[in-house]
Amino acid sequence: MNQPRLARIEDMPRVLELIQELATFEKEEDAVEISKSDLENDGFGDQPKFICFVSEIENTIEGIALVYPRYSTWKGEILHLEDLIVSEKCRGKGIGSLLLDTVVKYGEELGVKRISWEVLDWNEPAITFYESKGADVKRDWNVVHLDEKGIKNYLTQL
Repeated sequence: MNQPRLARIEDMPRVLELIQELATFEKEEDAVEISKSDLENDGFGDQPKFICFVSEIENTIEGIALVYPRYSTWKGEILHLEDLIVSEKCRGKGIGSLLLDTVVKYGEELGVKRISWEVLDWNEPAITFYESKGADVKRDWNVVHLDEKGIKNYLTQL
């Protein structure tokens, strides 16, 4: 297993496969709307919207960590970890730790005040993993989403 590296545009088909695998694991298999082209354009255009780190075993990407900058009114610059995904067949081999290490080092290089992410309340293995790394899982906060349909409905009420 190699140290994680920055993803390249040609990695996006495998990155999308891992995103779909996560969606299936989270019982949301039909929720993935992005395409390989979206990932290529959004991650490798003139103004990339995200950074992706990948981890390989025997030349196959088996884990990813996708991050992007955010701004906190309390803290200033922060880094958001959108997803840390390890293929099901490779969990428990240290890939998640290597990817999280890479994200934390990257955040420190950027000088961010916080790295934040979400975890499903039923995903105890992930919660245990994050807490073992020193993360503070905020169980008293709820994630709020306004999806595309919700945005349109909201705007029709104005």
